[in-house]
Amino acid sequence: MATIAEHGLDGLTMAGLGREVGMSSGHLLYYFRTKDELLLRTLEWSEGRLGAERSALLSRPATAAERLEAYVDLYVPDGPRDPHWTLWLEVWNRSQSADDDARARQAAIEGAWHRDLVALLAEGVSRGEFRAVDPDRYAARLRALLDGFSVHVAVGIPGTGRDQVLAHVREFIADSLLP
Repeated sequence: MATIAEHGLDGLTMAGLGREVGMSSGHLLYYFRTKDELLLRTLEWSEGRLGAERSALLSRPATAAERLEAYVDLYVPDGPRDPHWTLWLEVWNRSQSADDDARARQAAIEGAWHRDLVALLAEGVSRGEFRAVDPDRYAARLRALLDGFSVHVAVGIPGTGRDQVLAHVREFIADSLLP
């Protein structure tokens, strides 16, 4: 993950990666077949770790609003070249030429984030913590906002640092979701 974040997939060679991890390029190709497969498997590994962290924060005893803030905090990259977000940028860049299996695997990862957010929103609505919104539609919009801002943070666009993005998202949630 760190090597992909540092060099990008185009700057990565299997031989170079093999030297970094102490394997031959032949072994890497045996396990991953292509750099695209290596990228997607690395993203799945990274998302597995984030998924466990997300599950823990969403199941903790706190208000729905507090857990939503933690969800957003986990979602937004730490800063430019955030390794996790660099993986996503690389995967999205290759999505148009990806095969159906790769697209389905990517959709499964994104679907887990969406389902967790929908469940959290539905809980908040049912408890009266949030306005009566359609959780699925609101989640789609919020994730689009988070994705857009997160790309800006990950690529280092001036004026869109992590703290600024979190402030924008908090304001959006306060204006559109909180009673």
